[in-house]
Amino acid sequence: MAGLAPPTAATATAAPYPLPVPPKKTEDEKVDYLNLPCPIPYEEIHREAFMSLKPELFEGMRFDFTKGLNQKFSLSHSVFMGPTEIPNQSAETIKIPTATYEFGANFIDPKLMLFGRILTDGRLNARVKCDLSDNLTLKANAQLTNEPHMSHGMVNFDYKGRDFRTQFQLGNGALFGASYIQSVSPHLSLGGEVFWAGQHRKSGIGYAARYNTDKMVATGQVASTGMVALSYVQKVSEKVSLATDFTYNYMSRDVISSLGYDYILRQSRLRGKIDSNGCVAAFLEERLNMGVNFILSAEIDHRKKDYKFGFGLTVGE
Repeated sequence: MAGLAPPTAATATAAPYPLPVPPKKTEDEKVDYLNLPCPIPYEEIHREAFMSLKPELFEGMRFDFTKGLNQKFSLSHSVFMGPTEIPNQSAETIKIPTATYEFGANFIDPKLMLFGRILTDGRLNARVKCDLSDNLTLKANAQLTNEPHMSHGMVNFDYKGRDFRTQFQLGNGALFGASYIQSVSPHLSLGGEVFWAGQHRKSGIGYAARYNTDKMVATGQVASTGMVALSYVQKVSEKVSLATDFTYNYMSRDVISSLGYDYILRQSRLRGKIDSNGCVAAFLEERLNMGVNFILSAEIDHRKKDYKFGFGLTVGE
């Protein structure tokens, strides 16, 4: 399960001077533990760090056009031209030029969302989100391809309680999973997950914690698969956020950490990061007009001597 191996974390340093002691809570400020806020889904506990450190980087040229036919139904067209990396055993990166066209159809209703995509290489992607009740949501996604054993599907049932969330997952290959997250204070939530992959005869269990305020978000996650993931996001101002993460696999001894930023301007948004592997990346979204966005993407991997640059245009909302 993806939630068992997420990215993320930062180590805190000791303050150079004593921190001020917060005033004691008065009788009116006591925490009502019977009325705690509902936490975010377990699989999204790192989402603030993902937004800053995991922008949708690409190499080449992209053009996306979305046309609304009415308030609920729209069509989309996407063209991509650029190199695709080919897996190989050597340290050298092998790329081949590719070009793809994607046609999509979207139906968006307050209680039902349908998304479909078909590509020129034969892949078909579909996603469904349906609110079965005020608290229970059904999510499903599937990918069909002409390559053997590469098609897959997943169905999720999400239940939202007053101060907790739980999720059950069913997937092809006899994949079963469940997660639960509970608010234990106004700022702290704790959770865990389990999974069983029958086709590969593998199972796992994971635990996570998330602490958030108006100015910061700190998360930690461990899993029996060997992954330890930590993240920290600090909101410097209304427009600027700084983020860092740390990921360690105590079985393979692989470790990586990164530091990034998210800067929101009046007409644009700039995100960037640098990691311990010597990779530097930046992603710029510039709003040229209502419904027209210009995109720049750049990534430099100093260790592999791999350089990527992409630009694109998005038309339509």
